[in-house]
Amino acid sequence: MTTTEIVTDPRPHYRAALDWAAGLLAGVRPEQLRDATPCPEFDVEGLLQHLVATVNKIRVIGEGGSPFTMPFQVQPTPDYPAAFTEAQARMWTVWSDDALLDREVTVPWGKAPGRGAVWGYVNETLVHGWDLAVATGQDAEADPALAEAMLAVARQMIPAEGRGGDFPFAPVVEPTPDAGPTERLANWSGRRR
Repeated sequence: MTTTEIVTDPRPHYRAALDWAAGLLAGVRPEQLRDATPCPEFDVEGLLQHLVATVNKIRVIGEGGSPFTMPFQVQPTPDYPAAFTEAQARMWTVWSDDALLDREVTVPWGKAPGRGAVWGYVNETLVHGWDLAVATGQDAEADPALAEAMLAVARQMIPAEGRGGDFPFAPVVEPTPDAGPTERLANWSGRRR
């Protein structure tokens, strides 16, 4: 994928990533909430809370607000799939505006055009979806074309060098020979099974 391809509309990719993640949230069993995930920051319930929060955050970004005004995780709820669906409905009312794709917005990593912000949240959704799927024994591969597209963008937007410290990505993990595209994307973010 070339830099030119990064400027395509990422919203269909984000919608597909959110749809995949919604299925994963629906597949979590109550007894799994305290299980560890490949993301060292979260157990399963913490990851569910974070996934809902990321959708709220990209909504606020699209509204012109600061992502730093939004919590990193939502409060516990008895129905994470419903909270995720509700957050998406509110977010899509904002991001249906095509003009947002080229408007500069404030993201956790600085300033970016809206399309760059959305690509960042496609990555967030797919990588954390992989974390959730691995932790809960679900199919950890999203649509291969979606994951390959995001991996190509991630390789351009998230450098392999200089990770650690203030840069929120662990060193790249060498994929196993049988790793699918979603796992390779997670590996690019420093995740391993």
